[in-house]
Amino acid sequence: MPFIPHTDTEIGEMLAAIGAPSIDALFDEIPAALRIKSLAAIPDALSEMEVGRLMQARANQDGRPLNFLGAGAYEHHIPAAVWAIVTRGEFYSAYTPYQAEASQGTLQLLYEYQTMMSSLTGMEVSNASLYDGASALAEACLMAVRAHRKSKSARIVVPSTLNPTYLSVSRAVVEGQNLSFTVLPYEAGKGTLQFSKLEALKGEDLTAVVIQQPNFFGQMEDVDAITDWAHANNALVIAVVNPLSLALFKPPGEWGAKGVDIVVGDGQPFGVPLSSGGPYFGFMTTRMEHVRQMPGRIIGRTVDLDGKQGFTLTLQAREQHIRRSKATSNICTNQGLLVTAATIHMSLLGAAGLESVAATSQRQTTKLVEKLTRIPGVKVVFDGYRFHEAVLQLPTKVSDVLDALAKRNIVGGLDLSKLYPELGNALLVCATEMRTDADLDAYASALAAVLERKP
Repeated sequence: MPFIPHTDTEIGEMLAAIGAPSIDALFDEIPAALRIKSLAAIPDALSEMEVGRLMQARANQDGRPLNFLGAGAYEHHIPAAVWAIVTRGEFYSAYTPYQAEASQGTLQLLYEYQTMMSSLTGMEVSNASLYDGASALAEACLMAVRAHRKSKSARIVVPSTLNPTYLSVSRAVVEGQNLSFTVLPYEAGKGTLQFSKLEALKGEDLTAVVIQQPNFFGQMEDVDAITDWAHANNALVIAVVNPLSLALFKPPGEWGAKGVDIVVGDGQPFGVPLSSGGPYFGFMTTRMEHVRQMPGRIIGRTVDLDGKQGFTLTLQAREQHIRRSKATSNICTNQGLLVTAATIHMSLLGAAGLESVAATSQRQTTKLVEKLTRIPGVKVVFDGYRFHEAVLQLPTKVSDVLDALAKRNIVGGLDLSKLYPELGNALLVCATEMRTDADLDAYASALAAVLERKP
């Protein structure tokens, strides 16, 4: 946080302006019996230098391991300018735009964000963000039920290759509202939806079909075929996407003959640090025909009485603004600060920059898989196209391998044995543009040593 000095003179002027005799007087509403008489248990103050050294020592306890863990949270390079701009007072102190006249800069930024996300996903309209990717999917399922009035089943079809956390959160949010999930298996050897199981549902009342692209295994689904099947069977389509992948691949708005109906995901790859699991932000885009069923806020551009351009909250059908029973959502937190970071991040990189990051990440994952599968006993589980994650089969217990790698300062990936026990000793690995060739060699060398049980 920037240092803001206040001299005694300045403090006196501020107190005089508000009519308070002293700083203590600002807290006179606290009863004397509740006030602390002494701070004897608090250690002596440290100097700025000492505080800096202490915090650095605490941070060093976490270490800076080589990270090959993905599964929905990705280590990407964040240009220094992103958070230098985000933490300016103009954005940092006014990220929740309740009063449009006092927050034109924030409203404009959110408008630009909506424009970028609509363009990236190939959809017509975006909201101003949601809590995170998992809750965004839950909101999309509820939205699909409202939007698809002809369907009476409130039944959502999801592939077993959907991020398990997304499915778990969605169940927690929507099953109390009488929505149900039908989970379909994946093809062995391919790691993508078993299309024959989808075909078996032909003619049944389905509210929506969920597609994750790339899926949790990093594999690329046949999104055109699934989208067209869903629409032919009168179901809406909800796409769950990694937004960075859209710099390389066809946007959901162009899947199949008509495109999908709702797109959600987590915006963490855009300028948001991993930060021990959050906070992140969810995004949602949709067709204009469904806009009034979209949760959250939408920022619009208009002109004032003098003909000057201005920005305003165009749609805000949430519980803070209307009757709770009429709200489209009760948990649609607008993660404005993280959206600010994402908007600046996308602006700095541009289309070419995002494409370069995505292509480099995909290329480094391909290299990583090639290096690791040269080690005896390590095999690729699924064939086919992938983005920047892959599932590997190890010759021994994955948790033991990951523990041994951690001692070598490497986060080796995600153990899939509990999430997908049928895969056996399966490990999900990820590489982004942050992983150099030397990093890949270091991982391969460490994994080989661990599997050979070298010290």
